[in-house]
Amino acid sequence: MRQYLLKLLKDEQAKNEEGFTLVEVMVVLVIIGLLTTFVVINVLPAQDKALVSKTKADIRILEQALEMYRLDMFDYPEQDAGLEALITLPSGADEARYRKGGYVKLLPDDPWGRPYIYRYPGENGVYDILSYGSDGEPGGEDQAADVVSWEQ
Repeated sequence: MRQYLLKLLKDEQAKNEEGFTLVEVMVVLVIIGLLTTFVVINVLPAQDKALVSKTKADIRILEQALEMYRLDMFDYPEQDAGLEALITLPSGADEARYRKGGYVKLLPDDPWGRPYIYRYPGENGVYDILSYGSDGEPGGEDQAADVVSWEQ
């Protein structure tokens, strides 16, 4: 009988040891919260930097396409034709010299969903290509700063 009671007591203790206590669950939640905070603090600024880097890369690609256009057409696209001249033949342009298929497959928007700005003649070079950054307004600082072709 004594062995039977000891066995029941051990079985009852084993049942109580299954599962987690409230304190253990709270400790895990605090740890997850700390890890999330650490990731947000360290990863989100990297995403902003990546968007600026993509913008600079897009501008370099557009600059190369403009140079190919100039070599074929003997001048850069007019202001009113804009960067669209890199994907479709502008009105009044010589169709025989225009590269079949255009100079870029598609015209990218900046990472914030706005079209790149093209100025010809440029205020800072022969032409200017720019994005107003994350805020969409001229000027700005840090991640909201303008990304421009003449400072690359």
